[in-house]
Amino acid sequence: MVVFAGQGDARRSMELLWGPRVVAPRTGPGPKPGLSVEAIVAAAIEIADAEGMAALSMRAVGEQLGRTAMALYTYVPGKTELVDLMYDRTLGELPSSYPLSSGWRAAALAVADELWALHLRHPWLLQVSPARPVLGPGEFHVQETLLSVLASTGLPLTRVRWVVAALFNIVRGSVQAAAESRQAAAETGLSEEDWWQARSALLGELAPDLAARFPTVARLGDEGAFEAGASDEPYLEREARLSFEAGVELLLDGVEAAIVRAAG
Repeated sequence: MVVFAGQGDARRSMELLWGPRVVAPRTGPGPKPGLSVEAIVAAAIEIADAEGMAALSMRAVGEQLGRTAMALYTYVPGKTELVDLMYDRTLGELPSSYPLSSGWRAAALAVADELWALHLRHPWLLQVSPARPVLGPGEFHVQETLLSVLASTGLPLTRVRWVVAALFNIVRGSVQAAAESRQAAAETGLSEEDWWQARSALLGELAPDLAARFPTVARLGDEGAFEAGASDEPYLEREARLSFEAGVELLLDGVEAAIVRAAG
């Protein structure tokens, strides 16, 4: 399921992203407080975190808040605008500064780790396509944070921007595998271990010449690439994390090489 942001009313979405958060006054003598955009967005994020984007609707958010769906439309015009607000607010969770006292590389690794953790906490972010940015403060905050850290390398910003894009893509690509590994077990009712045991046994039976046909893949097994780790971390989730760590390290190796070339 891919969701494209920025599909609602452009002016209303941008006003909600950049304008003040207004709390409506109480409308009756009861104890219920007035609704607010922030309360609606927070409830929507809670639903998406727990049940995924497929469960998100204005009705579901209203029920979460003890209100009708119609009561929400005074604050947020519809689900499309709500997705923009959810996405942007969640990106705003990224810390705004990373100390450079230990160097730009340590700071870049820290940002990458935070982005990994952010997407794993909110896996529905991965369903929101970056093809149509929301252009909100949270999105600009992530760009500013990454650019400021990597600009400290001394490389031109025109090159740094592509490093930022590559880093973000490594994070999203890797964490998606980890998030889907968790989702697969929950939705299929079959653990990762049980799935692999059943399939690998059949593979050995039906493709006995597998190693001869795919010798380089077989070498991975000979070198222990597929062995379980010491922790209880599921195999595919661990593979995704190690892929993320290796990808970021290799990318930053390339940045260091570019710094050396620029200095020479």
